[in-house]
Amino acid sequence: MDSPRQQQLALSASPGSGLAVARKPGWRKYISWGISGLVIWWLLYRSLALFAAWFTYTLLPLTHGSHLGAAVEFFVFESPKVLMLLTLVVFGVGIIRSFFTPERTRRILAGKSESVGNVLAALLGIATPFCSCSAVPLFIGFVTTGVPLGVTFSFLVSAPMVNEVALVLLFGLFGWNVAGIYLGTGVAIAIVSGWIIGRLRLERYVEDWVFQVQTGDLAPEAAPDWPARIRLGLDAVKDIVGHVWLYVLLGIAVGAGIHGYVPENFMAAIMGKGAWWSVPLAVLIGVPMYSNAAGIIPIVQALLGKGAALGTVLAFMMAVIGLSLPEAIILRKVLKPRLLAVFFGIVAAGIMVVGYLFNLIM
Repeated sequence: MDSPRQQQLALSASPGSGLAVARKPGWRKYISWGISGLVIWWLLYRSLALFAAWFTYTLLPLTHGSHLGAAVEFFVFESPKVLMLLTLVVFGVGIIRSFFTPERTRRILAGKSESVGNVLAALLGIATPFCSCSAVPLFIGFVTTGVPLGVTFSFLVSAPMVNEVALVLLFGLFGWNVAGIYLGTGVAIAIVSGWIIGRLRLERYVEDWVFQVQTGDLAPEAAPDWPARIRLGLDAVKDIVGHVWLYVLLGIAVGAGIHGYVPENFMAAIMGKGAWWSVPLAVLIGVPMYSNAAGIIPIVQALLGKGAALGTVLAFMMAVIGLSLPEAIILRKVLKPRLLAVFFGIVAAGIMVVGYLFNLIM
């Protein structure tokens, strides 16, 4: 005969018992907290414009129409706006990324045909965790598990360039048309760049030691439950927002200076549609200006507001995000100089084509 303790454990484990229901996660609590948080976030977000105007022209007070007033109002309005959008986006992306680990991505891409692999790699690059410091281990893992070189480069282009934070911030600040242009052109550049590199058969320009690395079989991964995914989202906010907030504010400060003090005709002359050299110049300027996506978006917003052409600004943003100098230095560990130059040259050419195209049609 079972003891009272054993009977209690059996009762709590039985599917129909009330104790079993009580032990299940409180989904109603998660849902209610989520809805309450979104409502509070939305109310605060909607009140930012009024707060910025009150702070600038009543609390300080500055003169309407002055350069300093315009710059301060831009900074006070955009700082909480971008940080609020960034926090919400990073939390959601942290949950999404729990479904797409680098190991799982390697398994998906390994063994695929090159044509299918280029498209799939470019799409997976949007959601997979990636930063410059992870370029080398990702590259080694892909190449040594049978992923073709061109497919690997489609992923390496897409992952930093089609940045999900930049995508949602662009949607929140400029609408679906600009965000859609950024998404479509970024994925197209990644697919075409990887396809071209694959056709050139440049495997001999990968450092010899890369092919000698043994990765072994990938162990099966245990899928996290939803409470764990929510914790991953919160951890992503703490890690990413905690590290980039200062760069975001610096970017907004630069944007505020452009917004308040730079004449519209000046930016239109330098980065407008009429200057044929504006697109390559924007790419050349953007490469050494390493910045995170959240920090560059306010500068993009200010440039567009001052008359810069959409294609030129888009080329500048893609160069900053997708062709960073630190990434080139890190990738040099696994790529010989010729392949590294081909990689950067093809991506830069694709970015310039996008810039000229959208200056022509927009």
